[in-house]
Amino acid sequence: TTTAFSYEFIENLAYNKAKAIVTDEPAIIIGADTVVVLDNEILGKPDGVQGAFEMLKKLSGKTHQVVTSIVVINSETKEVKKKSTTSHVTFEHLTDEQIHYYIDNFNPFDKAGSYGIQEMPEGHIKSYTGDLENIIGMSSKALLEILKTLE
Repeated sequence: TTTAFSYEFIENLAYNKAKAIVTDEPAIIIGADTVVVLDNEILGKPDGVQGAFEMLKKLSGKTHQVVTSIVVINSETKEVKKKSTTSHVTFEHLTDEQIHYYIDNFNPFDKAGSYGIQEMPEGHIKSYTGDLENIIGMSSKALLEILKTLE
């Protein structure tokens, strides 16, 4: 599925995850969501083999953004902090065979954009810029920055 990109949209996804588990108990609750953005469109998780193939075909030979939004809620003070981190990933031009190999041998179905950079075979990723942890999931550096600002 594709949705128009905005940081607010992704931060709301992360906020809703955190908010869903807020209780009256004093706690620091962390919610996060990672999306892949190509040409200002959010690529979500694929719906089956065909959806994964189409997403990876779209990403082939192009640079896209990986955005992770982290939301931290202090259940005691109701304070909410948000931070989004963006990294850029460039795919090599992938053949249909490379795409099918990835789909058959890895699990693209639970991942935004149908891939996990940490499991991509050699020759699939041309380059990336930014925080690798952000591309994999959640940047510990970004999380620490947020936690330091809590009251």
